[in-house]
Amino acid sequence: MTELLAGPIADRHEALGATFAAFGGWDMPVSYAGTVAEHTAVRETVGIFDVSHLGKAVVAGPGAAGYVNRVLTNDLAKIAPGKAQYTLCCNESGGVVDDMIAYLVSDDEVFLVPNAANTAAVVAQLAEGAPDGVTVTDQHRDFGVLAVQGPKATDALAAVGLPTDMEYMAFADAEMSTQAGAVPVRVCRSGYTGERGYEILPRWADAGAVFDVLLGAVSDLGGQPAGLGARDTLRTEMGYALHGHELSPQISPVQARASWAVGWKKPEFAGREALQAEKAAGPSRRLYGLKATGRGVPRADCVVRAGADGAEIGVCTSGTFSPTLKQGIALALLATDSGVGKGDQVVVDIRGRDLPCEVVTPPFVPSHV
Repeated sequence: MTELLAGPIADRHEALGATFAAFGGWDMPVSYAGTVAEHTAVRETVGIFDVSHLGKAVVAGPGAAGYVNRVLTNDLAKIAPGKAQYTLCCNESGGVVDDMIAYLVSDDEVFLVPNAANTAAVVAQLAEGAPDGVTVTDQHRDFGVLAVQGPKATDALAAVGLPTDMEYMAFADAEMSTQAGAVPVRVCRSGYTGERGYEILPRWADAGAVFDVLLGAVSDLGGQPAGLGARDTLRTEMGYALHGHELSPQISPVQARASWAVGWKKPEFAGREALQAEKAAGPSRRLYGLKATGRGVPRADCVVRAGADGAEIGVCTSGTFSPTLKQGIALALLATDSGVGKGDQVVVDIRGRDLPCEVVTPPFVPSHV
């Protein structure tokens, strides 16, 4: 059995009484005071997450941004240095190796934040075709990632002297005062909750000191630390994809309603031909939201049927109880030839019991990013 990796501030989580679980090969905090309370704090005040398990990599050298743009799906040429972009790394069949955030530092440097378990695969794919002079470096343990999310997130960052006046998906490098002295951090107005928020990237060794200061500011505003349980319920309410669920090497961005993250007019990116063909023909399945109209909570891998005695038309990719809506919700891939779409009624098979659901288009709750 492979030993789980520990993040840079595991001691802080233990001191806060967190419960832990394995995620992407890392031992991560699932909750502290309970997932519903942490979810509610993010929706109503502010929460702080440690997501240092996320990968980090840098592509650097002459023309690095241009090279990255020839591999990843989104069009990096549409943003300027100091902006970040959601993008995908696809295989040649159009499946998704990983989804990530690309920080455009300059024409010669792109900083990537992929998912924990897929960092090595992304680095390998980029390194394989890198031109002379361009290096691809795995920096997984060089930086931590802390996310401050919620209506009072701006107040929390302002209280500790970090920059907040930036557009969505813009980032800035700054210094932050901690008990260990002034330390460098990168601040991006981004997140995975649907609330206004920021992701702060300190050096790995500085993550504990930075977390202490940020947690103090969050607590002063009535917020609290939040674990991966709340992170999952929050992102599901927004319909945000989780790799391995809504995106995978077998699930394309066309199927997952992530076509907006594909630069269709670009002449080159990995998987372009397959994705162009799928887009033209129409996908065989498409991602929808399901909102339970009966008592019960749909879960990932539950079968979706057209009716109580109907044919199987899809499968849930994620499912949870929505603390905001107080009902079960799910994301599901449904066959396009079933004719089922928004507003229709379906049933989800939960261990032999039919749960009636309404087909909707996410998000389930309004976005405030």
